[in-house]
Amino acid sequence: MSEQPDYKDTVFLPKTDFPMKAGLANKEPGILARWEEHDLYGKLREARKGREKFILHDGPPYANGNIHIGHSLNKILKDLVARSQSLLGKDAPYIPGWDCHGLPIEWKIEEQYRKKKRNKDEVPAAEFRQECRDYAAKWVDVQREEFKRLGVMGEWDKPYLTMDFDAEATIVAEFLKFAESGQLYRGAKPVMWSPVEKTALAEAEVEYADVQSTQIDVAFEITESPIPELVGAHAVIWTTTPWTIPVNQAIAYGEGIEYDLIQALDGTGPVYLVASELWNEFRARMGNIELTTINDVMGHMLAGTIARHPMHKLGGFFANPRPFIAADHVTTEAGTGLVHMAPDHGEEDFFACKEHGIDPVFAVDDDGVYREDWLWLPRGDERAGNVINKRFNSSEGPICSDLREAGALLSASDDFQHSYPHSWRSKAKVIYRCTPQWFVRMDEALESGKTLRETALSEIDTTRFVPERGRKRLRSMVEGRPDWVLSRQRAWGVPITVYADKDGNYLNDPEVNARIIEAVRNGGADAWFAADHQALLGNTYSLDDWEVVTDILDVWFDSGSTHAFVLESGKWPNLRSPADLYLEGSDQHRGWFQSSLLESCGTRGRAPYKDVLTHGMTLDAKGFKMSKSLGNTLDPQKIIDVNGADILRLWASTVDFTEDHRIGPEILKGVTDMYRKLRNSFRYMLGALSDFDESERVAVADMPELERYVLHLLAELDATLKEAVNDYAFPRYVRALTDFANEDLSAFFFDIRKDCLYCDAPDDPKRRAYRTVLDTLFHALVRYASPVLCFTAEEVWQTRYPDAGSIHLEEWPAVNPEWRIFEHREKWNEIVSIRKHATEQIEPLRRDKIIRSSLEAELYMPIRDMPFDEETFAEVAIVAAVHDAKTYSVKKTDHSKCGRCWRLLPDVEEDGALCGRCAEVIGA
Repeated sequence: MSEQPDYKDTVFLPKTDFPMKAGLANKEPGILARWEEHDLYGKLREARKGREKFILHDGPPYANGNIHIGHSLNKILKDLVARSQSLLGKDAPYIPGWDCHGLPIEWKIEEQYRKKKRNKDEVPAAEFRQECRDYAAKWVDVQREEFKRLGVMGEWDKPYLTMDFDAEATIVAEFLKFAESGQLYRGAKPVMWSPVEKTALAEAEVEYADVQSTQIDVAFEITESPIPELVGAHAVIWTTTPWTIPVNQAIAYGEGIEYDLIQALDGTGPVYLVASELWNEFRARMGNIELTTINDVMGHMLAGTIARHPMHKLGGFFANPRPFIAADHVTTEAGTGLVHMAPDHGEEDFFACKEHGIDPVFAVDDDGVYREDWLWLPRGDERAGNVINKRFNSSEGPICSDLREAGALLSASDDFQHSYPHSWRSKAKVIYRCTPQWFVRMDEALESGKTLRETALSEIDTTRFVPERGRKRLRSMVEGRPDWVLSRQRAWGVPITVYADKDGNYLNDPEVNARIIEAVRNGGADAWFAADHQALLGNTYSLDDWEVVTDILDVWFDSGSTHAFVLESGKWPNLRSPADLYLEGSDQHRGWFQSSLLESCGTRGRAPYKDVLTHGMTLDAKGFKMSKSLGNTLDPQKIIDVNGADILRLWASTVDFTEDHRIGPEILKGVTDMYRKLRNSFRYMLGALSDFDESERVAVADMPELERYVLHLLAELDATLKEAVNDYAFPRYVRALTDFANEDLSAFFFDIRKDCLYCDAPDDPKRRAYRTVLDTLFHALVRYASPVLCFTAEEVWQTRYPDAGSIHLEEWPAVNPEWRIFEHREKWNEIVSIRKHATEQIEPLRRDKIIRSSLEAELYMPIRDMPFDEETFAEVAIVAAVHDAKTYSVKKTDHSKCGRCWRLLPDVEEDGALCGRCAEVIGA
């Protein structure tokens, strides 16, 4: 064989400076700096001015620590929404915000005090509040930079803060709207109370954990009854909160429940009254003593029965009779079918007792210890302690000891396991405690004729939920919730700005309220605590007649009012209300989604949002909740420092965030592989289009079928992606985009046309058509990728168009929907399917090293009835030749290899010589 020349310089190989190695961790900060220097966010607002708006209202995170992986997911999802809506051509501003008040921040300051052995109660309140304000401001600055590093684009120089004076004034104004409309009232009800933090808690501030409690059976001797046989018998109650026994005021029964009088088998000893369905369980707790039924009564017959408290010998409160009362909440699911009623410490107890004129006694102070003047275990008693202390409630603790001494303790066990509420900040147990609080009525008619509950439920019905199950969850919570407790007994927050008389009525005067709002606008929350209240009251009222309320508002009321001072204040004039979308974690059904709904419905008669999107919790790779104590947390900053923010963004876009989802090193490795393939596709297109000129462009009608088929697939993808954006279905969006890039382009279109790109003449119509489609694909894919891979898309765009400005100022690509109507699509769908099968037939020869590539293969297959010819399929399958045959088979070709295009063709005289096509190109 004669020596052949080297033709590599005649091949048109892709040329680009775009590196395969991303180096995102080092590259992204520079891109961020350029965006900030050129005010990309401001330019985008100007570019979209006057367009249809899309308003995502940011739910405020607490400003009290570095962001965690859950924060990252949340902010990335919000950025995906804003960027994708902007890509569609809408004006989609993003105003980030922070929740700066409330217990999370106050608790951190108290922790600092405890480390310094400093008593918070000895610090001037104004000084304490300033420390809280400074602490929140510090973490706002820290979190702001961490969120920006994620690539989240927004008005970072002008965020909303609930502690800004204007915001605090608006919160006060919203609160006073409830007051002026009569929805506000002061009442005493049992609320979730944290003895450690000394404040009422909202349901959203409570988490549940399994605990071991002491379960006891206690005998209440019956002293009076319409049923003579009951007098002298003992009504048995069962409870897992022994500490509530001292404040018992009644015994509840179910009117439809059957009760048995039971006694020892030999007819001696006490007679007990328990529900017929439960006396075997009671007997087991008593040590399986032999018992027998001596009589039975129906619950409704117990009306008028009276018992006495086991501690009646203490006199006073304990000597008062304990009436039997009917209550709907009494069941036979557990216990004895008789329920001890402590209206101070149970919501159902409170309402049932209230119907019978039984009031709470407020025996337990705010720190969870019995009042100093209480008749049982005053503070000075050596046995006194916090009512939720395990030792205090144990079978050997003071309560059980006193009940045992009185002969009333029938059984006691310290190993009863059940779920119990805890403060999610201090992790300490909470109690139900009856205290005077400020409430919003849920079931009183508003001006519309509907109650707040009815209005909220009606708005839930008209709101779009993603996923749909969020509707049912929020609805069930609103249906079953009690009146909204607005007050907290803390120092850092927006005050309850009303004046109350001795009966709990508040002053309702719009002129006074206007002066209060203006004072807070000028001086913030401190203006109330340091106010000249007589000046605020004016000449009409005397301060001597009014109490200045010093409670603060529930922090959920603060965040629930953000729609008012962000969307409606005019401070951000490109916003409007209601918002198109609220997007938060699924725990916000009982938090921000609900408080925002109630606040807006109570003041505006409508929801503050059109759509509600919820995401689940981020778990570790094994599916466990992340916890510092378990050592399984992942720091988003460390992930970014190693992989770059785009990898974290791609992860957030691909997980099913509507459910609880996972993250870990192996998961991130898979995401990195996905990223690498996308990056390689962009690199290929940049190289293939390095010298593309508009003069090369070919009309679609003049293109080969393959090019028109790919445009058809692009149009299909375009429709899929638009639908995914509207559905906030980012996993579907990314999956469709990556499948298209990897399967339809890299593994199919690019693979087939690389010979055309490298070896055809520059003016060849097929090569020009291919490059025209490549240009169309480039403009589409870089835009499609920009909401997800915001840094990489910018890098890709700037590589090709260094002077064109940011990709994020561009709009959705101009993909002609008529490209979907391709008359040969079924034919090409079949070609794709058959090509996959043909590749499977060739692979064994490559694996056994009989051939090195498919170019050396001749393919035999039944092609006579196919909608394409041998030459077309040889090009598509990238083989030397295709022959008609009854079955599939493959053999190594005998053709020689072209020295330029490396195809093995019959017109190549010997290996290294040129095929006809290459000879013509070289000659030209």
